[in-house]
Amino acid sequence: MQRAVFAMVLGIAIILAAGLWYLQGAQKPSASNADPVAGAHVVYGKADAPVTIVEFSNYLCPHCKHHAEQNLPLIFAKYVDTGKVRYVFRDLPFPTQNNVELAAQAADCAYEQNKYYDYHELLFRANELWGRAPLDELPKYFADYAAQLGMDVPRFNACLQGGKTKPWVEADKALAEKLNINGTPSFFVNGKFVEGFRPFSEWQKIIDEATR
Repeated sequence: MQRAVFAMVLGIAIILAAGLWYLQGAQKPSASNADPVAGAHVVYGKADAPVTIVEFSNYLCPHCKHHAEQNLPLIFAKYVDTGKVRYVFRDLPFPTQNNVELAAQAADCAYEQNKYYDYHELLFRANELWGRAPLDELPKYFADYAAQLGMDVPRFNACLQGGKTKPWVEADKALAEKLNINGTPSFFVNGKFVEGFRPFSEWQKIIDEATR
């Protein structure tokens, strides 16, 4: 009996570990000729910045949330806003994550009103709410977030309900497949792959090395 219980617990632990590995992006992409910047829609920073960071993210990924909350404000303040980094946001909803896919489309609709960054942050802060909501109720959540940020809600709703930014998300997913990315967060810094969550102290080193 004890052996059976131990085996069951071990099996659950392995499954959970595998799930965490998948979300962290434990495998490095294999060689690909695809350009991680190609066709990007959501871009911040100067076009001629010496460093370009491309982030593939997922709104229900805990490590992506940590990056958004702990690193992005510092990266933007020190590097993006000072012209040293161009930052590209890309989405990677996993299969069957219809709620994440719609959240990504909503954030892209916010970009049309110059509110992407704020909406991006809000989606992560509130992901325990909308992440559990039925799919047909999500537009109400997302419209409410748009209102909280002072956006033109009718324009936002028309964008989301009309599927205007759906091709953006689909293009990001297709590019991730070409780049052999299967986990989040995943980054490219001047074309060099960087996997998983890193503290800001490491990001400083990564960015500074990329400028040399």
